[in-house]
Amino acid sequence: MSTLPPCPKCNSAFTYEDAGMFICPECAHEWSGESSAPAEAAAKVYRDSAGNILQDGDTVTVIKDLKLKGSGGVVKMGTKVKNIRLVDSDHDIDCKIDGFGAMSLKSEFVRKA
Repeated sequence: MSTLPPCPKCNSAFTYEDAGMFICPECAHEWSGESSAPAEAAAKVYRDSAGNILQDGDTVTVIKDLKLKGSGGVVKMGTKVKNIRLVDSDHDIDCKIDGFGAMSLKSEFVRKA
């Protein structure tokens, strides 16, 4: 029986292999079987609409009116969003907008201020 690598995220020894991917049952982290290096080594670069690199804590400006699903409101062009947080999902930015609350934005609709 071969020994499987520990989880690079939480160092759990209870990993298992499924279809060429290693999976940790404790933190649900998945990584490829080709490399057991942590995901931080190949960090994703987030860019705004102008190509500027975004980082956690940046202030950005919305470049077009964004309709909100469910509430019928609109985030107007020119709205400043402070202290953004970058996440790895289809919407790259988690933030709080005054008057709207917590929401997710795509980096292609913002420009670094």
